[in-house]
Amino acid sequence: MHVVALLKCEMFDLEVGGRKGSISDIFPAWNAHDRFGLVIDSPLGGLGATYLIQIAITSFYDIKPSRRVERKIYPEIYALHSGKGYGAHAAFDFWPQRREKILPDGPRTVLDAINDCGITRLAVPERLPQEVEHRPKEEDAALDRIVTAVAYSPSGRVARPDFTVSGNDKRTEYNPGRVLRPRVVRQPAPQHTGVPVKEVDPSYQTGYWKGMPTSAQRSAEPPNGGATPSETDRVSLPKVIASFL
Repeated sequence: MHVVALLKCEMFDLEVGGRKGSISDIFPAWNAHDRFGLVIDSPLGGLGATYLIQIAITSFYDIKPSRRVERKIYPEIYALHSGKGYGAHAAFDFWPQRREKILPDGPRTVLDAINDCGITRLAVPERLPQEVEHRPKEEDAALDRIVTAVAYSPSGRVARPDFTVSGNDKRTEYNPGRVLRPRVVRQPAPQHTGVPVKEVDPSYQTGYWKGMPTSAQRSAEPPNGGATPSETDRVSLPKVIASFL
């Protein structure tokens, strides 16, 4: 739950269409019930959406500031691994463990999970369109609910971005750094609240490389090392469904 205190909206710079932008340009009319979903299909691929994840987190807390000081809840963000696990992204606070799901391979299963999680803001890896016949009404359910759909690249840069997000504070590098070099707490400090931190949870400590072959572990760091800026492509939801789902 460290992101409650770690991240603030002013830590990010945005450019939309060649001009200075804001988080609301990417996630317009964010509300207290929005949920962010990230589809992952390559080793540690979610690092290519590092800043997209984090501006979604700040939106979650900024729309309802009491979440930072009263209840202090984890952000409603979900990581959906397509086909197998591609390395845990829990350091971003995709937590409890149920918010990072390893799904059977196939676009129909991915769309089912997006609907099951109630995702309203969606990010998927960019890829070429494909013909998919979804289960009845699953596509309509997604189109009715999802407000924002974004295509990202695991490298952090798509070919023709509609907008760019970058960090202006070194604290924006903390979460991707912990994904690449996970922290294992063996002797946790006393907890004043009596609630253990996620790093001491066995499922957190064993989940990092779950589902990843040894060769992928050695080469998991993306080409840019998670460096700034992250360029993503804002697209229409039907295009996202056609290309990935």
